[in-house]
Amino acid sequence: MANLITLSRYPLLFLYLALMYYGGETAHLWNVPLIILIFSLDTLDGWVARKRDETSLLGSVFDIATDRTLEYVLWVVYAHLGLISVLVPIIVLIRGTSVDAIRSIGMKEGVSAFEQLQSPVNRFLVKSRFMRALYGTVKAAAAGFLTLSFALPSTGSGWTLLIYQVAMALTWISVIVCVLRGVPVLSEGIKSINSEQSESI
Repeated sequence: MANLITLSRYPLLFLYLALMYYGGETAHLWNVPLIILIFSLDTLDGWVARKRDETSLLGSVFDIATDRTLEYVLWVVYAHLGLISVLVPIIVLIRGTSVDAIRSIGMKEGVSAFEQLQSPVNRFLVKSRFMRALYGTVKAAAAGFLTLSFALPSTGSGWTLLIYQVAMALTWISVIVCVLRGVPVLSEGIKSINSEQSESI
């Protein structure tokens, strides 16, 4: 069930993208609750997996891959539509691919992603439910406000400008949190891998 919920995010994402590029004003407005639903399903699939005891390595990897795909695609699309700076997807992509590379090397050496983190502060930034919830919430809010900003007329009232400014603030907060959660993995992951290699020599 949890994996089906995760999988359902793909067709919803494609629908969202189709409406962003080819929909009219009404469709663009419908995209606001749709993108919120897409992000909400990420919380739901984890809850269902724990409730039904369906947690597994495959499910975890599938969930991470879906999260990454959603995140990368949305930031690239928002940049392509001119809603955000291209720096946003560049930073997020560099952070994501670098972190995943370090984690995969650590896993190959027999060190899990969280075992690479020794500092309590770093564990809090990366592993804690609070930080994961904060990051997910800020990303969802940024996507929601960017979608709403896109749906509203560019020559609208002061509210239109305010909504766009909120969207920009949430976008950059999301980028900052993304980097903050990535730096500990990179620093401690590299250190852990170097230590493992030194011991094996």
